[in-house]
Amino acid sequence: MPIKPEIAALKDDMKTWRRDLHRHPETAFEEFRTADIVAEKLESWGIEVDRGMATTGVVGTLRGKGGGNRAIGLRADMDALDMTEKNDFDHRSTIPGKMHGCGHDGHTAMLLGAASYLSKSREFDGLVHFIFQPAEENEGGGRVMVEEGLFHKFPVEGVYGLHNTPGIPVGQVGLRSGPAMAAFDVFEITINAKGAHGAMPHTGNDAIVIASQIVTALQSIVSRRTNPLDSAVVSVTQIHAGDTWNVLPENAVIRGTARSFRPEVHDMLEREIETIGRGICTAFGATLDFRYERRYPALVNSEQESLLAAAVAAKVVGKENVNANAAPKMGSEDFAYMLQESPGCYIWLGNGAEGELGGCAIHNPYYDFNDEIAVLGASYWAELVETALPMKG
Repeated sequence: MPIKPEIAALKDDMKTWRRDLHRHPETAFEEFRTADIVAEKLESWGIEVDRGMATTGVVGTLRGKGGGNRAIGLRADMDALDMTEKNDFDHRSTIPGKMHGCGHDGHTAMLLGAASYLSKSREFDGLVHFIFQPAEENEGGGRVMVEEGLFHKFPVEGVYGLHNTPGIPVGQVGLRSGPAMAAFDVFEITINAKGAHGAMPHTGNDAIVIASQIVTALQSIVSRRTNPLDSAVVSVTQIHAGDTWNVLPENAVIRGTARSFRPEVHDMLEREIETIGRGICTAFGATLDFRYERRYPALVNSEQESLLAAAVAAKVVGKENVNANAAPKMGSEDFAYMLQESPGCYIWLGNGAEGELGGCAIHNPYYDFNDEIAVLGASYWAELVETALPMKG
């Protein structure tokens, strides 16, 4: 793998930065310590820093040796998850109930590594904006940055993101042009029934039985209401009802998530979830309160930028290790909001095959970012800048 020697020399630094961030995880819009570290490092390398967008966002701007004004953006997410880490290594989380369970600590370290290298070499013609984004997990920090004028203040001709991916071997990259990650929605169904004594169920209409019928019926949306050639997911992830053994509760709450790629399917899922819920409640003599939130749109990579990303990745890991037609994923990413404003591409960087170092699934209490891939990610970022914004002559 032709890694730039200057970036290879940053391997230990990136490992140190990453593990420090892992010890001190911060969740959505509270990444103050992380943002301070990022800003201080960028400023120490002579990179102009803008702070405060989406509360804790940091954008560093660097001009290359050339005199051009073309610009691209590179984005890394900084936030951790609300989950308890179960690892016992030295750099495990020191914050109860918070953990870098998705590798955003590694993403931040890799982009810092690229920024460090580029600040010294500046072998590109134009500007690069290093976008360190808060609140990717559920809260849409990317959307907030866009709404607050990210690309008006820092206009770009392309924006690029990446994510470490357990299950893909180290040294391999996946991507695809077009829809690559699903839209992410959440729903909440509140059933309003009549409670009763558990020994006299006939005197009520049992919110739990109604909820059970709804959960089962929701499964028919994908199997019977969705074209088999389309992709969709409807998953119930929470049911809350009752407080004791001998009372049938009057209320039950069902929560879950829906995923899709095509706008028509997106609309259908929302409509069918509500229709099924109301229909079953009516049949049982209950009423329903329905809430549906469209959190993240589908992530759609643009064609030309995907070709560029694949070519750059091939320079770093070899053409044989780049899958430019990887299967789309039902997971979601708020980088999708940035791609709605600018062409760009989001790639998946192998974190380790299953059973190997870095192969533990994300959002798992035993997950850890594989520090061995940091030089690959940083090299990809740096090569991307130098390829997209080449020096003249």
